[in-house]
Amino acid sequence: MIRTIIWVIILLTNANMLAYGQNTQQIELAQQYDDKGEIEKAKTLYDELVGKKKNIPIIHDRYFRLLINNGYLTEAEKYLTKALRHYPTNILYQLDAGIVHLRQGEDAEAEKYFTQVFEKAKTDTYQVRIVAGHLIKHELIERAVSIYMAGRQTSGDPSLYALELANVYRRLNKVDQMVLEYLSYANEDPSRVSYVKNVLQSILTEDEDLDSMANLLLDRIQKDADNPLYSELLIWINLQQKNFYGAFMQARAVDRRQRTDGDEVMNVAQIALENQDYDNALKMYDYVIERHPRTSNYVSARRYKIKAREELVKNQFPVQQEEIIKLIQDYQNFIDESKGSPIGPSAATLEAMRSQALLYAFYMNEKDRAITILQEVTSNPKASREIKAQSKLDMGDIYVLMNQSWESTLLYAQVEKAHKEEPVGYEAKLRNAKLSYYKGDFQLAQDHLNVLKEATTREIANDAMSLSLLIQNNTALDTSGAAMQAYADAELLLFQNRQQEALAKLDSMLSTYQSHPLEDEIHWLVAKVQLQLGNFDQSLSRLEKITESYNYDILGDDALFMTGRIYEEQLKDTEKAMELYTQFMREYPGSIYVADVRKRFRNLRGDFNIN
Repeated sequence: MIRTIIWVIILLTNANMLAYGQNTQQIELAQQYDDKGEIEKAKTLYDELVGKKKNIPIIHDRYFRLLINNGYLTEAEKYLTKALRHYPTNILYQLDAGIVHLRQGEDAEAEKYFTQVFEKAKTDTYQVRIVAGHLIKHELIERAVSIYMAGRQTSGDPSLYALELANVYRRLNKVDQMVLEYLSYANEDPSRVSYVKNVLQSILTEDEDLDSMANLLLDRIQKDADNPLYSELLIWINLQQKNFYGAFMQARAVDRRQRTDGDEVMNVAQIALENQDYDNALKMYDYVIERHPRTSNYVSARRYKIKAREELVKNQFPVQQEEIIKLIQDYQNFIDESKGSPIGPSAATLEAMRSQALLYAFYMNEKDRAITILQEVTSNPKASREIKAQSKLDMGDIYVLMNQSWESTLLYAQVEKAHKEEPVGYEAKLRNAKLSYYKGDFQLAQDHLNVLKEATTREIANDAMSLSLLIQNNTALDTSGAAMQAYADAELLLFQNRQQEALAKLDSMLSTYQSHPLEDEIHWLVAKVQLQLGNFDQSLSRLEKITESYNYDILGDDALFMTGRIYEEQLKDTEKAMELYTQFMREYPGSIYVADVRKRFRNLRGDFNIN
């Protein structure tokens, strides 16, 4: 008797396993047909499989999608009636029943199902997210918003589901609602602000969207002036638009409310300085100097104010010698005051000495005096490793001016060896590469540049890539390298401020190497030299040559951008500059300069004027 029972159990088990195996094979085969687009074959198998209750949860999603996407709406309705009879509390099946009625144009019936599900789910955050996700999967985005809002209202938490709603509004292209939800999300936890900035930076690519967000933030600030989030994001928006004066206004307001000793203003000023907005940088440094005279920012603001003035002077062509002399004196006054203080020279003092030395070397032709000042910096016990390294690079540059390249090589090599895998070490290697380039040792230069292409500092990597491509493109066919050497000679002359000799060299090259690939590069260098000399018409003529004959080449956008800047900054012809910037945005929408061009155009149009 016992043996008989055991054999019956074994037979039943084997039969169940066989049935299970066959069932699994059918499901997998149906899925394969579905994946291949063999709809009828897949449907035939699914029709058979849903006859068994246990199969419904396994195949529901695929079977339901197959039915409604291929017009089997009546069958889908019958199937869901069966599915809900077996699983009456499954809210996803209830949603799918509503979806079928929507597809059939039976809105009232559909609404019954959706309302029933929403009422059940809205008190449970997990179920709200499940329902919303299911609706989004079926492109019922507005209904997903409805369940999120119902859940939020029920909870009484005005920021619940903020991130989810932000993503949904993003899909609906409702920018203002999206921004408001991101604000709610960030308000809950200050650590989320960076994430929100990164997301918005990728989404808000149009000026109109940034303007709209700025207006929303201004409205929030009026209602809640003490909330630092709104001011921080408004400053960030202005920086995205390169509206540095607008960023300054907000940073100043924050400084006055929170008494931050000008920290935020200094941050904005630094960014403005790096982006060559010297006028607004000067306004910010003046504010800190006047407002915070007994803080650490006061000394930095004074030093950077001179630096901003220096950049302004050096970018107004031709550079006025008397302005350089004034700058040197301003640096000297700052240095003398710092040295006379109880704590002695600071990092700002040593940086001021570096700047003064470079002015002596490159603009006053007092190279020995410059070297002496830099040696004083490097020997100062308070000098940091960074300042010492930068000063050695400066001395290396000055020895290049003096045609003492061996001294330059030694100094660059010292810095590179002492600062491996650091930005200043990469900078030293780049300068050594340029020195090899000037000497005509193009292979050695390429060896350096190949390493620098992988540098962690993007600016250095980009400079290395540009020089490497210049060498590679212009020595591949001209194996003698004669034209490349002549061009490198001209670049060395320019570095040494021997502009007239450089011009003569470049003009000679245009005659000697006609139709050479370097031709557009030669016109580009001539344009830059003529600009520095204040010969704007001659510069514009060369730039026009590039935009007309080489607009398809790598310097096309550079030439058109420089043309616009000459009209804006040097000739003060606003109308012409705006015309050129409009042309630029139309012809070079993917250029690295397009954000700057857009900002300049809007600034000239008066978008950033504050009454």
